[in-house]
Amino acid sequence: MDNRPIGVFDSGLGGLTAVRELQRLLPGEDIIYFGDTGRVPYGGRSKDTIIRYARQDVAFLRTFDLKAIVIACGTVSTTALDVLTAENDIPVWGVVEPAARAAAQATRNGKVGLIGTQATIRSGAYERRIAQGAPQIRVMAAACPLFVPLVENGRFRRGDIVAETVVGEYLEPFRTAGVDTLVLGCTHYPLLTEIIGDYMGPEVTLIDVGRTCADAVARHLTDMDALSGPGRTGESRYYVSDSAEDFSRLASVFLRRDVEESVTQVDIWKY
Repeated sequence: MDNRPIGVFDSGLGGLTAVRELQRLLPGEDIIYFGDTGRVPYGGRSKDTIIRYARQDVAFLRTFDLKAIVIACGTVSTTALDVLTAENDIPVWGVVEPAARAAAQATRNGKVGLIGTQATIRSGAYERRIAQGAPQIRVMAAACPLFVPLVENGRFRRGDIVAETVVGEYLEPFRTAGVDTLVLGCTHYPLLTEIIGDYMGPEVTLIDVGRTCADAVARHLTDMDALSGPGRTGESRYYVSDSAEDFSRLASVFLRRDVEESVTQVDIWKY
C-alpha cells in the first residue's frame, strides 16, 4: 500500500486525457498534474530542448513525494524517457510501449498508421517497439504538427471546417494505404477522435495513447502492490506554466467535467 501521489506531466493539456483515464481506473489515487502550457507545443523543438524542458518538468514534480511519474506526452516519451528513467529513483512510465503493443494486437491486415508530432515521428520509437514484437507489421508514420494547436485552441469538434480540412489533408495517405489501425501518438489527438474516426471509417481501430498508458500504469501499480489504501477517494491538483484561468476553461473539455480543483501557475524556469 502506498498513499503517495502519482505525478503526471505533458507539454500542455493533452496529458489530461491520460489523467481522465487514471481517475476512472484508480479513483483512490492522488494525482499531481503539470501542464507546460507556457511552452507548448514541444513537438517541433530539438531533442536537446525537449530533454531540458522534460527535466525541468520532472524537477518540479519531484518537489512532491511521488511514487511514480507518468510522461503523458508522446514527444517526451519518444525523446527523453531513457534519460528521465536513468535520472530518477522512482518509476517513470511513458506512452509508447503500451500503445505500440495495443496496435500490434489490434491490426488484422498488418498495416498500422502512426501520427504524432514531428519529434515523435523523427524518433522512430513506435516503429522500433512494434518491430520488436511483430516484425511483419508495416508501420506508416507521418507528423501532424497542426493538430496540437488546433486542440489547444478548442478547434476539434465535428463541423469545424478548419479541423476537418486539416484532418483530411494529413490522413488521406493513410486511408489510401489501407491501414486498419491508427495510433494517435500524442495525448492531444484523442480530442480529435470523432473527426478522425469519421474520416478513416469504422473499420479502422484508433489507438488512444492516453488510455493505453493509464491501463499500463494501473497494472504496474497493482503488480508493485503500490496502490493507495482501500476506501480512499483520490484528489487531483493541477499546475501550469501559463494562465491558470485558460487552463480551467479548456481542461473541462479534456476531463469531460467541470474543473473544481485548484489550479496553480508556477515558474517552471526555476527548476
